[in-house]
Amino acid sequence: MLAVGFYFMRRNKDIDDYYVGGRGMSSGHIGLSVVATDVGGGFSIGLGGLGFAIGIAGSWMLFTGLIGAWLSAYFLIPKIFGLLRRHKLFTFPEIFYHLFNSKVAFLAALVSAIGYIGFTGAQILAGAKLATATFPDLNLLTAVWIMGITAVVYTVFGGLKAVIYTDTVQWILLMAGLIFIGIPMAYFAVGGYDGIRETLDPSFFDIFNLSWVQVFNWALTIIPIWFIGMTLYQRIYASRDEATARKAWFLAGIFEWPILAFMGVLLGLFARVALQQGMFESIGYTELGSIDAEMGLPLLLRSVLPVGLMGLMMSAYFSAIMSTADSCLMAASGNVLSDIIGRYTKVSEEKLLSYSQWVTFAIGGLALLLATQMSNVLDLMLLSYSFMVSGLFIPILAALFFKTRSAKAAWWSILIGGGLTLSLEIAKMKGWIAMPLGLDPNLFGISASLITYLSITKTQTNELSTH
Repeated sequence: MLAVGFYFMRRNKDIDDYYVGGRGMSSGHIGLSVVATDVGGGFSIGLGGLGFAIGIAGSWMLFTGLIGAWLSAYFLIPKIFGLLRRHKLFTFPEIFYHLFNSKVAFLAALVSAIGYIGFTGAQILAGAKLATATFPDLNLLTAVWIMGITAVVYTVFGGLKAVIYTDTVQWILLMAGLIFIGIPMAYFAVGGYDGIRETLDPSFFDIFNLSWVQVFNWALTIIPIWFIGMTLYQRIYASRDEATARKAWFLAGIFEWPILAFMGVLLGLFARVALQQGMFESIGYTELGSIDAEMGLPLLLRSVLPVGLMGLMMSAYFSAIMSTADSCLMAASGNVLSDIIGRYTKVSEEKLLSYSQWVTFAIGGLALLLATQMSNVLDLMLLSYSFMVSGLFIPILAALFFKTRSAKAAWWSILIGGGLTLSLEIAKMKGWIAMPLGLDPNLFGISASLITYLSITKTQTNELSTH
């Protein structure tokens, strides 16, 4: 990964190369990079946890990813290329700058940058936790530094081209690791089809073994990210043309579901079989209550894979985690440089390339330090993710699809939508409130954002008609 970063450092000529890959990438590389970024470490490990907890029904989580990818390919990408024909875009908040004003763009950049710094730190910590669960002699802090420094250094030097090409390598590593090592060896270790059937309750094989609320919550949190994710906009801008981008998005959707979705939950399901067969007793896990569902997968790999193959499989998972970390790092860096520093300072394009590397390094260092201080990966990811989606989803729809655009309405909808979800998430985590019907706080944040936007635009329209 470091070698790829150094290689592209020598080939990056300008800010276009660094942040949007020279705007000439192919659909194959873009598509693999999109799915590697979107699925990454969180979903790879999370899918294993779902397979462990509920079986193959957990695959529906990534079905919402396929829906999000195809919806954005059909509706969003043509709109963005229409804008690209008029403006030279580098970041997601620049859309708000051109369609609303600089204040809305600044607030959107701030929300996006904060979210992605948290995401980057969470991915680094996720990789470190996976490493320490698998290799007990490895210290968590040491693992954080190794994962973090590697991801930060190759991203700083190589920019988006390094990220996209390493994403391709990382995705191939993950797929090869799952197909040729993880799944077959785990399958035979737990006794094959007969061993699995005899051990597990039939509900684990029921594709509809989950509630409508769970699927709705997944859809509510995963589909909108395809419309507001800075990492995804960078790849749209990096595409050769509109047809290339749309093809890449359709390809990414297919890779998410059914391909990776079922492979991920199957490994988690195998881990549940292994636990119930007593395969984890020698490492201190004897019953269901003693194990975190997301730890089932690394414990399975640790139990069934021999030295050598274990290393290859873990490198595949570390690659998936780093493919998300580097993309989130580039997103945060692009937000800070282009939408915050670049918007309010006069810097030549030649100097911007040098500054961009320093900004990426500083943000990477901040995310790395955050990872050393955090204890709960999912809480931070959830807060970062919800904050971005509930604040930015309605304003981007308004900017691109609504008949009436209002900068004032967009600014307040970002603030109220993001703020409400953040408050509800914190209150839920603290145990102060319970969500009705188990619904996600995002629903209330997105609803508040929509109501705010429509109310302010209606008020402004009435004022204009009165005058």
